[in-house]
Amino acid sequence: MVVLPFVAVSAGEMKSTILIGASRLDIVVESGRFDVSKDDLSDWVHSAAESVAGYYGHFPASRLLIRITPAEGSGVRHGMTFGRGGGLITIHVGADTNQQEFRSDWMLTHEMVHLSFPSMSEDHHWIEEGIATYVEPIARVRANHMDVSEMWYELVRDLPQGLPAPGDKGLDHTHTWGRTYWGGALFCLLADVDIHRQTENRKGLDDALRGILEAGGNITQDWELQKALSIGDRATGVPVLTTLYDKMKDRPFDVNLDALWKELGVEQNGKGVLFTDSAPLAATRRAITYGQAQDRSKPAATFGGTAIFAGRSAGSPRSPVDSLPAKKQSGIVNPDR
Repeated sequence: MVVLPFVAVSAGEMKSTILIGASRLDIVVESGRFDVSKDDLSDWVHSAAESVAGYYGHFPASRLLIRITPAEGSGVRHGMTFGRGGGLITIHVGADTNQQEFRSDWMLTHEMVHLSFPSMSEDHHWIEEGIATYVEPIARVRANHMDVSEMWYELVRDLPQGLPAPGDKGLDHTHTWGRTYWGGALFCLLADVDIHRQTENRKGLDDALRGILEAGGNITQDWELQKALSIGDRATGVPVLTTLYDKMKDRPFDVNLDALWKELGVEQNGKGVLFTDSAPLAATRRAITYGQAQDRSKPAATFGGTAIFAGRSAGSPRSPVDSLPAKKQSGIVNPDR
């Protein structure tokens, strides 16, 4: 990590710059008290950026401004991502947030994933939030910043929130919190599994998303969803995204998640999971988790010898909140609760 020294940018503010490959990330810390050092804040930003760059092959914005605002209490919250200026993320950090909370934070990675996909109309907001919700933990696992068991445990626990409820009219027309975030993530998981199935694990959703990004589809661009999905399908060579969208866009598409977990070889065990490597889609599960080039013998990240569960219990899953299609936001309160 290359970090340039903090320099004053205005009264009470400090600035630093991190280089991730060819990308420049400028960090502005507003005046206020933090229990951690500015170097700790830079390390937190670097870890999130490293995760996203690893998933996409490079960081999805050539230049990004991150504005960190101190808040009361502890924890990371209220992240928002904008396309202006090439990329802007604003995020609030509790003054009492400690190093462990920064290590287990998911929100900044979630916000950075938003940079990698074009801006959609309000009806298609679910794909923006679904991708960010689904990709974030996978990217962190691949960068060795999250435990693989934690990732699958949270998917098993939280994805049922994305299933259609009575009266559902499909992803394009059902704008509840659960269908926007976890319904979108469910679309991503189903697409990932089917792309791997049709390509015998040679390609995955990451290839589709990289293809969209390489075609210029980032947050600064306003695209139609069909255009993005078609480009993603061309990148994988199989028409999974467009076909699945036709099934899920305007009617409920029920999924037997219990059967899918069994095929993938994932079994919930208390607050963890057990993996069955003899399951029919165990190889697909590993390919989804680690990608094609990852050294799968490398152990996943743990801190202090135990997996970090990011302070979220089964009763408090990650709960980003979003309302505007031209900007992406994340909070920590589920408005439906």
